[in-house]
Amino acid sequence: MIPNLRKQFNDAFSPEKYQKLKDTCQQHSSTEIGFRLSESPIFVDKVFQEKLFNAAESIIRQIDSFSAEELNKAIPSQSLVPGDDSHYHFLAIDFGICRNESGELEPQLIELQAFPSLFGFQRQYEEDLRSVYPFLDTFKRRIPLDDYIEKLKNIIIGNENPENVILLEIFPEQQKTAVDFGVTESFLGIKTICLTKLIKEDRQLFYEDNGRKIKINRIYNRVIFDELDNIPDLKTDFHFTDNIDVTWVTHPNWFFKVSKFILPKLSHAYVPKSYFLNEAPDDLDYSQYVLKPLFSFAGSGVNIHPKQEDIDSISDKENYILQRKVNYAPIFEDINGEFSKAEIRLLFGKAEGSNKLEFLVNLVRMTKAEMVNVNFNKKDAIWIGSTMAFFESDLQK
Repeated sequence: MIPNLRKQFNDAFSPEKYQKLKDTCQQHSSTEIGFRLSESPIFVDKVFQEKLFNAAESIIRQIDSFSAEELNKAIPSQSLVPGDDSHYHFLAIDFGICRNESGELEPQLIELQAFPSLFGFQRQYEEDLRSVYPFLDTFKRRIPLDDYIEKLKNIIIGNENPENVILLEIFPEQQKTAVDFGVTESFLGIKTICLTKLIKEDRQLFYEDNGRKIKINRIYNRVIFDELDNIPDLKTDFHFTDNIDVTWVTHPNWFFKVSKFILPKLSHAYVPKSYFLNEAPDDLDYSQYVLKPLFSFAGSGVNIHPKQEDIDSISDKENYILQRKVNYAPIFEDINGEFSKAEIRLLFGKAEGSNKLEFLVNLVRMTKAEMVNVNFNKKDAIWIGSTMAFFESDLQK
């Protein structure tokens, strides 16, 4: 979107620098990074940035206007976790970078989730990108690294001792996002604990560390329920339906409450029309819509070309939505003169006791494939995978 910066990056790029970037990022993880890093960041001009954040602010206002009763309808009864609260600590909003019918670039909401994403890795990744491409220092750091770490500590650790706070995941060493766990541990001084390693005594949870049994007071939850559903014979001492004395960051019920479930309830020029499948008009042209399960993750189960027989085969239509298709714009030119599309995720955080979300960092996914997801990229393409955006407003004078 900023032609001179695109040219400057492409001129500076080399396969050796890309390998250096990957090697630098790999140092933050004891396991191989489970997703592809794009060769390039993207550069976002002020016009598109203003549209992006105006849309995000409107969406956040609408989320906060929904009653608890309305949001609670999203939670499947078998997944209801005790101890719910009115506070969500994180929000991720995904926008496609699209063209409208007039040819203008505009953001279009794709998904959103009150659930943490790569809050650790993405901020470290910015530092790693800058170390390989020094010209990126012409962009000021929106939040200096030390200040960013303090903000994360305020949200995740609060007033607790870090050893009484854990990052909770299921088989974390097998997760594609394990690099983020490593960076988060480094930033915050907390440990990543597998769900299978939790010790439950009455209403209290503990973990073991070098023979010590340590009480858990606060859980930075990274467990996604549909992953648990795929391990039906999993043996654990603690189950999410147990009533325990901990503070959740964020409480697991918010994974459902702010999700694809609310897409049909949102209204904005940059929010594509969506319907619950069981409420969709009979004469709807399905070819103009994407079919999505409500509570899948990372693109699982999404049907971008639904047909009538697909619709007819679904018995639980209340658990699906139809979302109008948008036109992703292939505008990010690589060194071969080919173009990638992209989706940008804005990551917000809210401290305990605060009513205001703060924009913290972003994540970008680039692709040349039909579906914008790091799991669906072509193996031999370049300028694809995970990266981040630099905003024109942050250019130093």
